[in-house]
Amino acid sequence: MSVEDSPAARGDHEGLHPTQALDDTVHQRVRLGILTIAREAERVEFGFLKKQLAVTDGNLSRHLKVLEDSGLIILEKGYAGRRPRTWIALTPGGAQALDAELRTLRALVSRLEAPHPASGPPDT
Repeated sequence: MSVEDSPAARGDHEGLHPTQALDDTVHQRVRLGILTIAREAERVEFGFLKKQLAVTDGNLSRHLKVLEDSGLIILEKGYAGRRPRTWIALTPGGAQALDAELRTLRALVSRLEAPHPASGPPDT
């Protein structure tokens, strides 16, 4: 799902539970980690991500492919000295998707921190 197709981007989540606005592409633990680390720096090196997220080369590569195919990151291949390197950078769409995810997570936290009536859960 692209950022533009998400319920949050369309404004379709009003009245629904905030989890309806979570983006499955962004919300997955490793991918959310990639996006947040990339947001903290102009670009981040593959090996750094691998270490920070405690994943294998293959696992990280698969998640990077999903994010790249979704247009949320760009990969830049090059060399540091004689060693090949891959750097990851957030695209503007990736920054927007991360912002939308963070807004949704904040809404969930606010909902849970809000005082609740003592009557118990609503009937289904």
